[in-house]
Amino acid sequence: MAKKKELSVEDRLRALYDLQLIDSRVDEIRNVRGELPLEVRDLEDDVEGFKNRVEKLEENLTEIDNQIKSKKILIEEATGLIKKYTEQQKNVRNNREFNSLTKEVEFQELEIQLADKHIKEFNAQMEQKNVVIASTKERLEERETHLKHKKADLDAILAETEKEEKLLLSKSDDYKKDIEERLVKAYVKIRTNVKNGLAIVPIERGASGGSYFTIPPQVQMEIASRKKIITDEHSGRILVDAVLAEEQKVKMEKMFTKL
Repeated sequence: MAKKKELSVEDRLRALYDLQLIDSRVDEIRNVRGELPLEVRDLEDDVEGFKNRVEKLEENLTEIDNQIKSKKILIEEATGLIKKYTEQQKNVRNNREFNSLTKEVEFQELEIQLADKHIKEFNAQMEQKNVVIASTKERLEERETHLKHKKADLDAILAETEKEEKLLLSKSDDYKKDIEERLVKAYVKIRTNVKNGLAIVPIERGASGGSYFTIPPQVQMEIASRKKIITDEHSGRILVDAVLAEEQKVKMEKMFTKL
């Protein structure tokens, strides 16, 4: 395997700061997208949840409707039996047979009453479920409309930034290959531990970028000499001088405009 070219401290600092500028550019692109991907995912979950709920409610309606049909069939059968037993009563030979048929008629009448009661209960359940279904469908429609708009927003942002992000990520990988592994690991670790992802910052007005802690003049001189890699004792970030930072920004901006 080909050995990496030995870089001077200054070259390492420039390469690291270039890498930082690339990764910060990727961060900016992702910040533009913001929470949109998560919002879209949450809305998709909501839509799926409402669809499943409507489906289950409609299945329940079908079950209740089948039970109503079953009770109506029972009423028809009971009515037929009542008619049959009433006819038979006209031809009985004794009271015992008449009373037996009377009991059968009464039983079938009770069956009809109970079936009617159940049908009323089932109809009430259906009315209630239809109200819930209508409300759920309304909320589903709202979520689907909201999702459609959010997806359109996300697609528009992705169309603008996806290509650039891929190219920048590829560039980031390329730059890491030219920097010794221990420095890349240190850079990634620092970048992961700081809120804004800035692992390498320039000196600004006598302090490290984004910090209020003043860097002693002697340390500022050492940083400006570019003879060794120096970290901020408060934040742990790698420090570079303002001139180097400005030179690399100008260089990288030209690269960014070509992407």
